[in-house]
Amino acid sequence: MFTKKDIEYRSIFLINCFEEKHLKLHVGELQLVDSNGKTLTKFPFQKILALFIVGHSSITTPLIDKCRKFGVFISVMKMNLRPVFTFGNNAEANYLLREKQYKFNTDNIDIARKLIRLKITNQQQLLNNTRRKDEFTASALKVASGALSLIDEVESYKDLMGLEGWVSKSFFRAYFQDFSWAKRLPRAKIDPLNVLLDIGYTILFNFLESYARLFGFDVYIGVYHRLWYKRKSLLCDLIEPFRCIIDSIIRKRMNLNQFKSADFKKNKSEYYLKHEVASEYYSLFMTDIIAYKKEIFTFFQGYYKYFMNEGRNVEFPKFCI
Repeated sequence: MFTKKDIEYRSIFLINCFEEKHLKLHVGELQLVDSNGKTLTKFPFQKILALFIVGHSSITTPLIDKCRKFGVFISVMKMNLRPVFTFGNNAEANYLLREKQYKFNTDNIDIARKLIRLKITNQQQLLNNTRRKDEFTASALKVASGALSLIDEVESYKDLMGLEGWVSKSFFRAYFQDFSWAKRLPRAKIDPLNVLLDIGYTILFNFLESYARLFGFDVYIGVYHRLWYKRKSLLCDLIEPFRCIIDSIIRKRMNLNQFKSADFKKNKSEYYLKHEVASEYYSLFMTDIIAYKKEIFTFFQGYYKYFMNEGRNVEFPKFCI
């Protein structure tokens, strides 16, 4: 299991392989080589925390063994960022943790309430950061405050989901009102803004998975999102307090004109990010997310302690944007 020192001094690398590249082991270092055999860059294993590889690449057995030795987490993803292979020297043998996960009473929504409280609090903070006084912002802040005052009284999973959805609807309308906001439809690709949210949340989701696996969690067993075939419900839970990172990134970079509508193309009724700019967008997202790596690690460490102790004498972790 990684320590806080590892998180501070080791780095997470995003490798874009839109044209086929190869990762190989050479003189004790990780090398990225193009199709002509030219070395593009080198990575000392002592400095690597995780590798996120997007696109077409090959990985050798000696390289995997070296990553195992140094505890390097590997996530290989398709162009759409869907993971196709993950590997890491993680704590999957932590059977005590998994036993608690499997025995967790899903009717108990105490942890779920805490996660959604953090999410709403961060949405509230983002709205306050805009310093806007318009009708949409004032309404969204009022809705968020009302939800926070009611959340401890919510007793059912469905009611909590309804409360979360009520807040998010008003939040998105206010926070992205300057960018022709319509509505949030995950994976529907109805406009560039929804595509950006999908991309950002997906990168964040994959990033958080490495932390969850470091502590040995079964990522398919959640406390809020229910079991569903192949759905990593725990990550769907734990991403909630951190979605604000993506929301903030998108609004900031759209205001700076770094994310542009012209960078998207429409195919039938769906929008897609153009291939030639995808690498730049992914890198910007990763750079901004990695800036929070210490805070995210501290949260996961705190969540692990809280869950293992079943909330006794341990404070629930916080994350504030």
